[in-house]
Amino acid sequence: MQNVTFYQEAFTSHLEGFTKKREPATLYNPINYILQLGGKRLRPVLTLMTADIFNGDYKKALSAALSIEVFHNFSLVHDDIMDDAPLRRGQKTVHEKWNINTGILSGDAMLIMAYQLFENYEPETFQALAKLFGKTALEVCEGQQYDVDFETRNDVSIPEYLKMIEYKTAVLVGAAMKMGAIVANASENDQDHIYEFGKNLGIAFQLQDDYLDAFGDPKTFGKQVGGDIIENKKTYLYLKSLEFANTIEKEYLLKLFNEKPIDNLFKIEQVKTLFLTTKSAEATQKEIKNYTNKAFSVLDVLNISNDKKELLKAFGNQLMNRTI
Repeated sequence: MQNVTFYQEAFTSHLEGFTKKREPATLYNPINYILQLGGKRLRPVLTLMTADIFNGDYKKALSAALSIEVFHNFSLVHDDIMDDAPLRRGQKTVHEKWNINTGILSGDAMLIMAYQLFENYEPETFQALAKLFGKTALEVCEGQQYDVDFETRNDVSIPEYLKMIEYKTAVLVGAAMKMGAIVANASENDQDHIYEFGKNLGIAFQLQDDYLDAFGDPKTFGKQVGGDIIENKKTYLYLKSLEFANTIEKEYLLKLFNEKPIDNLFKIEQVKTLFLTTKSAEATQKEIKNYTNKAFSVLDVLNISNDKKELLKAFGNQLMNRTI
């Protein structure tokens, strides 16, 4: 098992061959643009890493890793349209750089391209990967719909929110790891356990993302800080703030989330202050640690060496201490 940088470089090199010039350029240039914007490459790195963990050849997992990354970026292109987001990884979003119709069509093409990448595998592996991919892709869409529905609801519960981020974000992290295990011909038990590890890490990752959306540094976060607040997203921070708030704080928070503000910056600062005074920010950081530890507990039943378990643990800790 190599370090994260090794897998990132191997994947980036593979990606370069995929993002070639194609016609019509108006369809493929936006695809190449979003794929080359960079990002953490978390999901494909996990696919390659997992293939190595189960004594497979990481190179054989490159197509599966690329499929995960193409699908992930497809979902970002469409999510950015739905959220009317101006920035992605510090650069213009696809629909801002081109237009909404281009974003929709290029995203559609990416979804198809993600499926096509499984054609590089033998029938049995193809079937296992495609089955997992189809289940995961549909869950991601369900999670996105829950997210949209929550924007106009004032009765969202914390269990509902956790289910939403499990579907929208965490299942794709779990699937990325399971795909690596599938390519490496790991046992079904190990495939399922590494999926659970990835899913719990994915929930922790999304909770951390929610936290950074409010309290991250705009220079390193890469997205518009306070974007979730502007969009009235019912994040864990928001729901815990409602739970802990006194009557006056609760009324003010609800007012801020139910009125269209004249000044978005004022709204962001007021909401962030409430997140701090109600100790919602502190509770969110505790929950991030909770789900990280849930992921680590799965390592006990994995049929891999202790050294590999420690490397996975180190990777998880590194992920939860990020600032981007």
